[in-house]
Amino acid sequence: MTTIVFAAGGTGGHLYPAVALAREFFRQDPDTRMLFVGTERGIESKVLAHEGFELAMIAAQPVMGRGVLNAAGALLSLPRGLRQSLTLLRERRVAFVLGVGGYTSLPVLLAARLLGVPRAILEPNAYPGMANKVLGPIANLVFVAFREAAGHFSATKVRVTGMPVRQAFFENAGTGHEARGEQGRRTLLVFGGSQGARAINDAMLGALPQWAAMRGQLAIVHQTGEADHARVTAAYERAGVQAEVVPFLFEMPKVLRSADLVVSRAGAMTLAELTVCGKPAIVIPLPHAIYQHQAHNARVLADAGGAVVLPQQELTGERLAREVVALLRDPGRLRVMGERSREMGKPDAAQAIVRECLALIGGVKR
Repeated sequence: MTTIVFAAGGTGGHLYPAVALAREFFRQDPDTRMLFVGTERGIESKVLAHEGFELAMIAAQPVMGRGVLNAAGALLSLPRGLRQSLTLLRERRVAFVLGVGGYTSLPVLLAARLLGVPRAILEPNAYPGMANKVLGPIANLVFVAFREAAGHFSATKVRVTGMPVRQAFFENAGTGHEARGEQGRRTLLVFGGSQGARAINDAMLGALPQWAAMRGQLAIVHQTGEADHARVTAAYERAGVQAEVVPFLFEMPKVLRSADLVVSRAGAMTLAELTVCGKPAIVIPLPHAIYQHQAHNARVLADAGGAVVLPQQELTGERLAREVVALLRDPGRLRVMGERSREMGKPDAAQAIVRECLALIGGVKR
């Protein structure tokens, strides 16, 4: 029995690519056991319980963008996380480790290097994060979702594969037209990542008069994040606007496939899912992201013609409503944007990554 460890957690953008890879590992080699390593800080315990994967916890904290004291605390926790990772990899007789960036990857990949366990990293963004920049030199392979990220790593290690996406996004894939039903309504999907985005929530509420005026023409699905769910739900109800308002979307593949237009952040996982489904989007990059990686991601998709970029500093209810209505009233433009988006998708990314990893496992002497 081969044991594969995924160092992935914190946010859906780190976790869901690993879930897609875990399912593909099992498809290509059923004699494989999957183990995720995360922390108590992230969403991994909730998501992995839903997905049916085992989770082990270690001590790890984010270093970047947290202030001097928090950064110092994170660095002090690294030796403990490294000891826990060494124990875990030895006890489970792990054959391979894959990190998807973020603070969880660092101690687990360092432990794999010390034990001689084959290891790889996946860089989801067009501009790499600090963890993967540090880990690149000790990884056996580096998979990148965007070609723009390749130059930050050793050319002999890099494979440009695209972002692995769960198979559920490919099932019964459609254009969204089938979701409107007899009433012919357009479906607008709004979400701000796994934790939601208050700025996007506020803009949607600022546009409530416009959504009310489009009653009968527009179906809204709005994922708010846990913290903002009650407030946003109450605002829709007061305005008399019918919408499906949820804190988290476990069934994102089904919901995304049914959408005619998407309003979202520009995280790497989000853009990968948009492109494999061929969905036109208005993307609002997170302005405070370290290295502005969401802005880099968004620009790649916008330059290809698959998205409209709306900077958060320009985001108001009026502006968002104007952009949404203009697109929904131009089906020709929506169709072209969807086509351009789909051309950017990499539906075989998971298969390609797993093939390379299995070859590495078989070829590295421990």
